[in-house]
Amino acid sequence: MNKTLIAFVLAAAALPALAAESVQATVNGMVCAFCAQGIEKRLSKLPATQAVFVDLKRKIVAVEARDGQKIDGKLVTAEITDAGYDVVKLETVAKSVAQIKAETKAAK
Repeated sequence: MNKTLIAFVLAAAALPALAAESVQATVNGMVCAFCAQGIEKRLSKLPATQAVFVDLKRKIVAVEARDGQKIDGKLVTAEITDAGYDVVKLETVAKSVAQIKAETKAAK
């Protein structure tokens, strides 16, 4: 390898990874584990979905996009509404589902 290529590879390795992008929704009507499981199953089937997290206590549903893709908030809202729940707030956050889970556990 030449020195320029080695320097480029080393510089790229030192860069922080890009933050994952997730859509986070506040959802009314979820009351049990069956509710959470149904929402998680529906949203996991979306083509751009990497991971899904549902927190019944905080009424939060988070959907993380696969690398290089974006989650369509309108589609997430439609899936949750079609399942019989109300989306009262929807936002895009620069966090992974794992980060959102960790924050939820820390808040308890």
